[in-house]
Amino acid sequence: MKIFITDGSPEAFFTAVFDAFAEKECIVTSDENVQLAFDSQVIRTVYDEEKCERVRKGIARYDKDAEDDVLFVLRSCDPLKEQIAFEYIKKLMKSKTAVKKMLSLPEVIEFNDILYKVTGEAHRLKGLLRFMESRDNVLYAPYSPDNDITDILMRHFASRLKNERFVIHDVKRKIAGMYNGHEWIMNYVGEAEVYLSEYERAFENLWKKYYLAVNIEERPHEKQMKRSMPVRYWKFLPEKNQKT
Repeated sequence: MKIFITDGSPEAFFTAVFDAFAEKECIVTSDENVQLAFDSQVIRTVYDEEKCERVRKGIARYDKDAEDDVLFVLRSCDPLKEQIAFEYIKKLMKSKTAVKKMLSLPEVIEFNDILYKVTGEAHRLKGLLRFMESRDNVLYAPYSPDNDITDILMRHFASRLKNERFVIHDVKRKIAGMYNGHEWIMNYVGEAEVYLSEYERAFENLWKKYYLAVNIEERPHEKQMKRSMPVRYWKFLPEKNQKT
């Protein structure tokens, strides 16, 4: 069996799709630790502009939204994301029509499941991401998403906080989006030490007091909170970290 290993970039993935399309059985992955069978043939796939563009044009021919959907799926933390996206593209190309709503197909079910998880997390965090004000008047938002969605959030908040400087820091992947009030960039960031402004400390204390005041002990609403915001996000909420 041939195993096409990419560098994790969308361009290398589309190149691998071109090379692997005619194979009856193969694996497309960016996982360097993928388990190999005795008869495996490993092929290191690097970006080829012509192959990449041919795949992209082929996808657009049958479904103008499919490429964007594939790019969302490739942001997933699922180790099988490339293989699932590859199988979806094969089904699309062979069907010669949009297949996203063909919910009886296993390739579509698996693809849509990952797609909804990625887009759902991005949508959820657009409303739940918490910013803190630093001493330098820069808004700082640390978080630890399941999927690689920081640049999606940067586009969203850059259009809504046009006059602010802010940083969105994915502490798990050690990357951050940085906006200076005019444009934003993505960069690698290791450990970040942020000194909060006095205003921010006072605001956090007020928010904690408000949370305690409206939280009725006799009527706990933890289940509702868990439905609205998964527990894995709670460590970035001041009201859930009552250390003062």
